This record gives sequence, structure tokens and C-alpha cells, in this order.
Amino acid sequence: MHEIDKLAWLHIKDKQLLGARSKGKSAWYLPGGKREDGESDPQALIREIREELSVDLLPASLEYAGVFAAQADGRPEGTQVRMTCYFADFTGSIDAAAEIEEVTWLTHADKAKCSATARRVLDWLKAEGRIE
Repeated sequence: MHEIDKLAWLHIKDKQLLGARSKGKSAWYLPGGKREDGESDPQALIREIREELSVDLLPASLEYAGVFAAQADGRPEGTQVRMTCYFADFTGSIDAAAEIEEVTWLTHADKAKCSATARRVLDWLKAEGRIE
């Protein structure tokens, strides 16, 4: 089994989760990405979110949320995405950048539009009472 190791930022506002859609893709994902060689989770997540959404996560506010895994979209069967998720505060104004075409606010009702890993996170957040 092949595993894609990713990091994601869970940002909730008004019981909705911030989602992002990459250019040319139809599914909604969670903002974040892959770490580069030698990067810690915080370093990689802060860099990815700055590149994708033009905001700066506040390092002292990073709070581990959990690890979620599921089949990778558009990849051969057995290719898993393993996503380590963090909550964090930020400064700046969220604006789609780099490969991100659009951002939106997701509720559990939007689950069918999301990647498999994002669906797992939505299920967990709904069970925790954090999102609608």
C-alpha cells in the first residue's frame, strides 16, 4: 500500500469548516499539503497555508486534532492519504492563491462533494458537535 503523507488546517467559523478546491479539480479538500524534507509539521503547515490561502498561521496556537486516512482521490486503489490535522489561529485575510481556485465553508451536508479524507474529518467534526 502506498501512503501520501499530508498536513491539513482545520479552520471552523460559525460551525462550518473551511474547504479548498484546486484548479481543475471538482472535489473539495482541506487546506494544507505535503512537508518538504526536514520540515516539522508546524513548519510545513504554516508554509503550505501561506502559499495556498495568503494567511499566516500563529505557531503558538497550533493544536493537534488527529490523523485521518482514506483512499486517495484519482489514485490507484490502495493509495492512501494520511492526513495529520491541526487547528490554528491566523492573521491576514483568507484568499485563494497558488493552485487553489476557490475556498468555501463546508457543513456535514456537503460531505458528498469532498475528498474521501475530508469526508472522514467532516464525520468526526460533526460527531464532536463542532460543525453543522
